[in-house]
Amino acid sequence: MKFIHHNLGQRRSGEIVQVTLRGSAANVLLLDSANLQNYKAGRQYRYHGGLAKKSPVNLRIPHSGHWHVAVDMRGLRGNTRASVRLLPQALPPIQETPLADVPSLFHEKPPRQPNEDKDFDVFISHASEDKDDIVRPLANALKSEDLSVWYDEFELKIGDSLRRKIDLGLARSRFGLVVLSRSFIDKGWTNYELDGIVTRAVDGQQILLPIWHNISKNEVIAYSPSLADKVARSTATHTVDEIAQEIAQLIRDDTERIANAN
Repeated sequence: MKFIHHNLGQRRSGEIVQVTLRGSAANVLLLDSANLQNYKAGRQYRYHGGLAKKSPVNLRIPHSGHWHVAVDMRGLRGNTRASVRLLPQALPPIQETPLADVPSLFHEKPPRQPNEDKDFDVFISHASEDKDDIVRPLANALKSEDLSVWYDEFELKIGDSLRRKIDLGLARSRFGLVVLSRSFIDKGWTNYELDGIVTRAVDGQQILLPIWHNISKNEVIAYSPSLADKVARSTATHTVDEIAQEIAQLIRDDTERIANAN
């Protein structure tokens, strides 16, 4: 019996497998290793899925283990091709805790210092690949909230020393806004910037605000477990304007708190 076989390897319960067919309708079967052997040997077997008349087909892994996809034309006419991929895990529900309640990367809030020496309200650390989707609109939205924003397209000029300007921007910004994405994780400069923000957060000189953009919790955990555990905002659940408005309110509240303390 001819069939198309895709070995999914070890998978976790709840993961989603997407099978895309090109051609005729086909039988799409999700099988564990034992049932795949029975299927191949012509013995009785159990499976998830069945006849697929529309494409793509999404199948949920019912329990953790080693899984396979088999696509065949048994009882059907025509032919088909099939591609298989695992859908990215959905972002976890974003905690709707106000950002002001957990402003720091760390559980203990360090004592805040007066900000007379700060030129910028927000420093935006990001990957260039995310400029069009999220970063440029967010930077402009923050400016429309009357915030001073360190964003490379606003601040960098031809001939500037990139490292020097970033260091200056980090040092003279009250809040470090980090747009976490797959591109951010893969970059060198973004890691340099994040290290600077974390260092200043430890000293109580800066507050870190994470934003998740097209990235799963597992990917953030693999990159930085401490970041994955923090209250964040996600572009999957909040618009750019909503994020900008909340950040602006947080900064205004922080400014008032510092003024009252002094």
